[in-house]
Amino acid sequence: MMEWTDTGVVVAVRPFGETGAVVELMTETQGRHAGLVHGGASRRMRPLLQPGNRLRARWKARIADQLGSLSVEADELRAGRLMDDAAALDGVRAACALASIALPEREPHAAVYYGLEALLAGMESTDLWPALLVRWEAGLLADLGYGLDLTRCAVTGEPDDLTHVSPKSGRSVSREAAAPYLDKVLKLPPFLLGTQTGVAAGDVRDGFTLTGWFIERRILWPADRKLPEARTRLIERLETQGRL
Repeated sequence: MMEWTDTGVVVAVRPFGETGAVVELMTETQGRHAGLVHGGASRRMRPLLQPGNRLRARWKARIADQLGSLSVEADELRAGRLMDDAAALDGVRAACALASIALPEREPHAAVYYGLEALLAGMESTDLWPALLVRWEAGLLADLGYGLDLTRCAVTGEPDDLTHVSPKSGRSVSREAAAPYLDKVLKLPPFLLGTQTGVAAGDVRDGFTLTGWFIERRILWPADRKLPEARTRLIERLETQGRL
């Protein structure tokens, strides 16, 4: 009998039969791990099995490669607190959906897990979390081995006045070196460099464009996947609200 217990964030839920649900949790030690929750479609369980909620979980299976069963208890039900903030709910769903499709199954990524926890803890800070989500996406790239190199200019080797990123190499480019290629390079928002205390208009949009470009090409497309619709809906809502 295989078994583990851990605390994890719900990143995906799908129906199983008439009453069950297959739930994917993101945990520190088990990574993205799925299991069958018997009765997961019930009225009692549905409020627990929402993306972003943190649950205490026990997984059991006869052999390691089986789906196995999950028994869960509430630890922190974040989704309910955000019911009056549609954009924040979209943000939670976008992050969870991306974790579900980008992370290898059953492979620990503690940095991604703790980054997701920090993001979800900050979702009630209306002006802060969109930039935090971009930072988490950049961290996801780094933890999967595709991190952006934002330390110095790819052309001059200098660390100053970095404003763009090469779409081919993922390396930063200075303002002067990027000038002849502005139609080909990606904008680098200063908040990803830590050189700006606030977030200026357009920075979050540039951040989502930057991280989305590399997540698509380096992680998702090789697996015949695309960015989740939840992320697209989030960006559209933030655009409508004038928050990009």
